[in-house]
Amino acid sequence: MSKSISPLAPKSYPTLPAIEGVRIATAEAGIRYKNRTDVLYVAFAKDTAVAGVFTRSKCPSAPVDWCRKNLGKGGARALVVNSGNANAFTGKKGSDAVKLTADFAAKAASCRASQVFIASTGVIGEPLDAMKFKGVLESCEKKAKPLAWVDAAKAIMTTDTFPKVATRTAMIGGVPVTINGIAKGAGMIAPDMATMLSFIFTDAPIAAPVLQALLKKGADKSFNCVTVDSDTSTSDTLLFFATGAAGKRGAPAITLPSDRRLKEFRQELEALLSDLAQQVARDGEGARKFVTVKITGASGAISAKRIAMSVANSPLVKTAVAGEDANWGRVVMAVGKAGEPAERDKLAIWFGDIRVAVKGARDPAYDESATTAYMRGQEITIRVDLGLGRGEATVWTCDLTKEYVEINGDYRS
Repeated sequence: MSKSISPLAPKSYPTLPAIEGVRIATAEAGIRYKNRTDVLYVAFAKDTAVAGVFTRSKCPSAPVDWCRKNLGKGGARALVVNSGNANAFTGKKGSDAVKLTADFAAKAASCRASQVFIASTGVIGEPLDAMKFKGVLESCEKKAKPLAWVDAAKAIMTTDTFPKVATRTAMIGGVPVTINGIAKGAGMIAPDMATMLSFIFTDAPIAAPVLQALLKKGADKSFNCVTVDSDTSTSDTLLFFATGAAGKRGAPAITLPSDRRLKEFRQELEALLSDLAQQVARDGEGARKFVTVKITGASGAISAKRIAMSVANSPLVKTAVAGEDANWGRVVMAVGKAGEPAERDKLAIWFGDIRVAVKGARDPAYDESATTAYMRGQEITIRVDLGLGRGEATVWTCDLTKEYVEINGDYRS
């Protein structure tokens, strides 16, 4: 974990309310380091529904395999997350460690092992000693309490410099329901269905298939629109838990994704997911600037997204931002290499509200001093209009600094 907090960190954190049916505890198990909180345990009430989306890496971690296998097998009663060791690329030892962890948690929660969901983050390739959970999870079950959200977010941090939390309230059938979320991620972030780790909780009475549909669509608009370094983790996991406790207050049970009563809930969920995704970009390893890339005028939405990611992932664009250089030539390069429809003489590029290029050449009114002053800010927007159609996309990233190399060069030491 980096010692200095990102300059892009939130100035304050929201107060996350309790969610009935959710209890939280954290612990020190010595997974990789001594005297560091590295275990998160969450206990759920009976009948808690769960949905999840995961990395599309062809080398997924053992916990990802476990969670995929157990979605749809009777809901969730416990969540166990550890930091310091990703339990990825660990062979049979990895799957055995997950099973043993689930057995310990199942005993603590008085449930089936298949009702325990597990996630791990940290170093890849190192075997995880699951015996370190023995006794720890039972202790967590006994001390778990409703209001420990920031502690939960801190427990899953690795190179993160600040905990990532968010909360929203929505109405379903005239009854208020709560959505809370936590996330971790600072490097190895170019998610494909999720971020490194994120967990969402609600008291809304929503069936698992509906949760799944909501989560997939929400992830596509949020976590799949953020990149730090173009690398997708082996451990990307996004889980959504619904206790249904608001049903006791009169909230109607939602069993169909098309239910009109979901409109506000869907909007607030997507806002929360976008909030968390942007916090990940703001905590990019070594980041000093938060960058929004907006593409308009593309031939279609998919094309726009691919071009946006090409710009956001370009090391040359990101280092130009770090150097406070409005080098729009690098943006042109990133658009051109994306392999999507683009016509040089129709391109227009803006840094903030300053148009720097139009019709394939530098804007005649270009003002170097004004653009340089804009690039000194902490929040930078790069906009490209392709002049071809109505396709649009927005993605979030950060600059690429010397600190990124230092953090990742020293990661295992």
